[in-house]
Amino acid sequence: MSLLSDLINLDISDSDSSEKIIAEYIWIGGTGMDVRSKARTLPGPVSYQKKLPKWNFDGSSTLQASGEDSEVILYPQAIFNDPFRRGNNILVMCDAYTPTGEPIPTNKRHAAAKIFSHPDVLAEEPWYGIEQEYTLLQKDVNWPLGWPLGGFPGPQGPYYCGAGADKAFGRDIVDAHYKACLYAGINISGINGEVMPGQWEFQVGPSVGISAGDELWVARYILERITEIAGVVVTFDPKPIPGDWNGAGAHTNYSTKSMRNEGGYEVIKKAIGKLQLKHKEHIAAYGEGNERRLTGKHETADISNFSWGVANRGASVRVGRDTEKEGKGYFEDRRPASNMDPYVVTSMIAETTLLWKP
Repeated sequence: MSLLSDLINLDISDSDSSEKIIAEYIWIGGTGMDVRSKARTLPGPVSYQKKLPKWNFDGSSTLQASGEDSEVILYPQAIFNDPFRRGNNILVMCDAYTPTGEPIPTNKRHAAAKIFSHPDVLAEEPWYGIEQEYTLLQKDVNWPLGWPLGGFPGPQGPYYCGAGADKAFGRDIVDAHYKACLYAGINISGINGEVMPGQWEFQVGPSVGISAGDELWVARYILERITEIAGVVVTFDPKPIPGDWNGAGAHTNYSTKSMRNEGGYEVIKKAIGKLQLKHKEHIAAYGEGNERRLTGKHETADISNFSWGVANRGASVRVGRDTEKEGKGYFEDRRPASNMDPYVVTSMIAETTLLWKP
């Protein structure tokens, strides 16, 4: 095992015979939540995605094409440092197209990029901070890490941001993920233990426009890889354990240039008014199984009713005390589920608040 470990950690850039690097191409699979990847060798270091070659994969094996016409084309869109292979090796976030250049149905990035490239959206420089909650599960038993098999821990209370062997389960995984994301160049801004034991959160942002989706997807991929190494399963299910336990969300913090400038609070209130008018459309796009989480309990608003308030974590949209006090800032959309597609959610918020005219 020592030799195997040495070979896994081998830095190929130390070789005098070659400048070759390994590029791990990442894309979203047919369920809309599974991340897939495969690697290829490139002749030398690459720092700009447009210099990377397009590639293809067997879409019939990912629920993204039929066996009779299975080729799906990967377009490189964003480059990150590879925390696993290190050196000049890279992770490449891609989206998927047919051989004729049409985005396939699971390619949500394509439509999001159109919204973020609209002049009215570009002018407002939309910032996002996404709070990604997730739950660590014991492998093979589908039960949270640290919970007694077939049983339950003590009630919620001591676990949120807690410390100790009886309160925090999986911290080594969480810290490894935190550092790996920083190494990759992801704008990860923090981590914390969540209310339900075995549940954690990381935050990505502030990130501008389409980069928020790219960074969150690659952060999810890195988390999947780390839990793979640790022999633990990660789930983004919005309500992994029924009953009196918190669900998992992906609260999305949002601001525009107008909101961040003087008089921004009035702009925020108008934007929230637009979100209220399109509540049903947003809920439909905010993640599968979200109705199990948005019950009006456990720091959520009821899925059927839109509400907003200052410092109210039981509202659909929360405005911070500092934003109210300073008269400018951001707001938090608390409705997205932990399994939401960040390309969909971020672009939909921008489209509703900046482009839609009721």
